[in-house]
Amino acid sequence: MSEEALAGRFIAIPETRQVDVLAGLLERRGAQVLRCPLVGIHDTLNTEQVHCWLDTCIRDPFDDLILLTGEGLRRLLGFAERYGWREPFVEALAQMRTIVRGPKPAKALRELGLTPSVAAEQPTTQGIIATLSAHDLYDRRVGVQLYGQAPNTALQTFLDQAGAHDFFVAPYRYADEAEDQQVVALIEQLVARQLDAICFTSTPQIRRLFSVARQHEQEEALREALNACVVAAVGPVVADDLAARQVRVAIMPEQSWFMKPLVQGLVDYWS
Repeated sequence: MSEEALAGRFIAIPETRQVDVLAGLLERRGAQVLRCPLVGIHDTLNTEQVHCWLDTCIRDPFDDLILLTGEGLRRLLGFAERYGWREPFVEALAQMRTIVRGPKPAKALRELGLTPSVAAEQPTTQGIIATLSAHDLYDRRVGVQLYGQAPNTALQTFLDQAGAHDFFVAPYRYADEAEDQQVVALIEQLVARQLDAICFTSTPQIRRLFSVARQHEQEEALREALNACVVAAVGPVVADDLAARQVRVAIMPEQSWFMKPLVQGLVDYWS
């Protein structure tokens, strides 16, 4: 990618966890970057649930473990370390058939020297369900690491109907970190058509942005503003959330849903 491929472009990145990584990739290609942290990620407050889940997992490893996010596995590992259970937890992981929703949980496993057993056909809950539909889950003990704190009714229903015994855990939560005024300022810049593009890398970012816009009676103005600039989504889950809000996605990597392909998509768009 040319170092000046994005020269003169003003791009917003509503990201907290990897804001500097994405900003660096864009700035090295000449873009001017607006950082607007919208969402923070923290350990769950329900530590007792995580403790019990880890204890169950280590004492009698599940037959299967569904990992929906890399963040979730890393949070579980963090809890295990604090309980002095890192080594037995990694050993338990090695004994289970691991099913990953997408590349991020697969990467988190590889960081531990482990390889995913099964990868979802698509990096979505429905992708997990479609993939596991070809497997006999009857009477199998299935651990499930949830995405944030939200229940996954579709996955739970599928596992129950398949005759599996499910063990759900939610090791982290999303917390709104930015003051409303920072988010309002971003909305105002979008409405004023001062941004060339905005990059979304998670659905909580989108929910936060629209929630603040709604509170300030700017939801429709925000939607129109987003459709007037280049909207980039890191993957299909994010793209689907935007589409559901009637926002047109101009850029989404076709296969590798990471930061670099996202930036390459912006470069290709303006080349």
